[in-house]
Amino acid sequence: MSNPYQNFWGKHKIGKGTKIAAYVEIGENVVIGENCSIQAFTFICPCVTIENNVFIGPHVCFINDKKPPSFGKHWANTLVKEGAAIGANCTIMPGVTIGKNAKVGAGSVVTKNIGDGEKWYGEAAKKHSV
Repeated sequence: MSNPYQNFWGKHKIGKGTKIAAYVEIGENVVIGENCSIQAFTFICPCVTIENNVFIGPHVCFINDKKPPSFGKHWANTLVKEGAAIGANCTIMPGVTIGKNAKVGAGSVVTKNIGDGEKWYGEAAKKHSV
């Protein structure tokens, strides 16, 4: 009997020093940089790139399909840049970029690009100067 995860597990890249907690699902063609921390129950779908030194809190959900269910036709790439931190229970919508050293507050729904060093939180997330 063949391993059902054989192809799945071989098609993503995870950098040195990255820690991945229990019950994390990582899709095909996902790239995770070095020294990241991915907390429990996170879902990282295909088309997500996470650069180095990023913190992803528990229960974060990345979404890639702009018009579900498109089965790949309308998937969009998502980028989380170096040093960003995403709080617990956030939803990251398809096609957004979260900037370098940006912070996303717990429970936020990210629907727009977040610039470098910015702090966003809320549902839908908005920029704050806190």
